[in-house]
Amino acid sequence: GRNCSFLQEMDVIQKQDENCYCYVQNRTIHLQYIWSTLQVKVNSTEVFRFEPISEKSNCRNSETVFEFAACAVQVFWKPEISTETFISIKQYGEDICFNIHPFKTELYTVSVKREMLDGKLLVLFVAGILLFHFANSLSRSTKFFYFSGIILAVLALLVFVLLTLKRFIPRRSTFWILMSGCWMSSLYFIYCFKENMQWLWSEHRSYLLGYFLAVGMTSFATCYHHGPLTSEVSITLFMWTLQLTAFVFIYCGVTIPQVAYAVITVSFCSKGLGYPLDAASHIGRKVKNHFKSKKLVFKYLTEEEYREQGERETIRALEELRSFCRNPHFPSWLAVSKLQSPHRFAGFVLGSPHISPAETKAHDEEYGFGSCFLEEQLFETRTESEQDEPASSIHEGDEEDEDGMHTQISFPYATELL
Repeated sequence: GRNCSFLQEMDVIQKQDENCYCYVQNRTIHLQYIWSTLQVKVNSTEVFRFEPISEKSNCRNSETVFEFAACAVQVFWKPEISTETFISIKQYGEDICFNIHPFKTELYTVSVKREMLDGKLLVLFVAGILLFHFANSLSRSTKFFYFSGIILAVLALLVFVLLTLKRFIPRRSTFWILMSGCWMSSLYFIYCFKENMQWLWSEHRSYLLGYFLAVGMTSFATCYHHGPLTSEVSITLFMWTLQLTAFVFIYCGVTIPQVAYAVITVSFCSKGLGYPLDAASHIGRKVKNHFKSKKLVFKYLTEEEYREQGERETIRALEELRSFCRNPHFPSWLAVSKLQSPHRFAGFVLGSPHISPAETKAHDEEYGFGSCFLEEQLFETRTESEQDEPASSIHEGDEEDEDGMHTQISFPYATELL
C-alpha cells in the first residue's frame, strides 16, 4: 500500500530521504538464468536503517505458533543500523520490498546488478548432486562421519546434544518430541545466521570464531569417544539423511524451482534404475551367448608357452597334493606303511622339493643338452632316414619283378588249367 520505487536491472538510485523500494520478479522462465541472481547494494557514508517489508515480516499475519515465534525472533535478531547492506535476490523467487531510513540527511545509493553465474548457487547444486550419488559410500566412511558430526554440532547444537544424550532418555516418544523441537529451532537459527552472517562477522568476529572452535573440538571428541556407525540400520538412516540433505542442496542451488524438481526426480529414479539395468545387461549376455557360434577356436601354444604352462600346472598340482596330505582326515599311517622312504615323503609335505638334487643332476646328464640320449636320438633318426631311401627303391623293384613274374607265369598255368 506504499508508494515504492520499483527497481530494475542496472539501476543506480541516489536519494537522501526515507523511501521504499521493491523488486517485482519476472514470471517468464529463461534457462539462462538458472544460476543467476540480482545483487542489490545500499551504501552510504552515514548509518541508516534497513527494514524489509513483506507479509511474512508482519507477525500478526502468522498462521502458526512457529511462524509467530520465528517472526518475533527475527525482529529481535535483525541488526538495526549499518552503513552498507547487500541483498541477493533469486530469479523467479518472491517479490522483495524494503524501506531505507537514513538517520541524517545524507546521500545514499541503491544499485542493482545482475550476476549471471552465482558461484554459491553452482557450488550448492554440484555438492547436492555429488552428495546424493556418493551417499552410500560416504555413510560408511569414518572420516566423513567425524566431519558430519562437527558440522551438525556447529549448525544444530541442540540436535547434537540431544543425540549425545539419547541413552539417558527413557521413552522413545519423549525423544522424538524433543528432537522435533530441536530441529525446528535449529533450522530457524540457521536461517537467521545465514541472513545476518555479514553483520555477525563484522561486529562479533571473535565470539563467532570462539564458538566454532569450542563446539568443533567438543563434537570431534564426542564422536571419537562414541566411535563410527557399525549397525546396518544406523548406516542406512545416515545414508537417507545425506540424500535428503542433497535434495535440499539441489533445490537451493537453482533459481528455477521446476528445474530443481526435475533434477531431484531424475536423481531419485537413477537409483531405482540400477536393478532393471543390471537385469537387462544379464539378459543381453544370455541372448548373445545363445546366438553365438558354437564353432570352437583352437589356439596353438608355442614351445615357450607350453613349457611355462607345464611348470605352472606342476607347481599347482604339487601344492594341492601337499594340502591334501596335511588334511587331518588323510590316512597318514597307512600311506607311510606303504612308502619306501617315509622321511622323504614327510619332507615333501613340509615344503621340500619333490626331486632331490642328485636326481636333477642325473636327469640333466641323461636328457640335457649334450647328453648321450640326445645324441643317440639324433643319429638314429638320421640313419633311419638314410636307410629308408634304398629300402624303398628295393621294395619298388621287387614289386615290379613280382608283377612281371605274375604276368609271365600266370598264363601257362592258366592254359594248363583250361
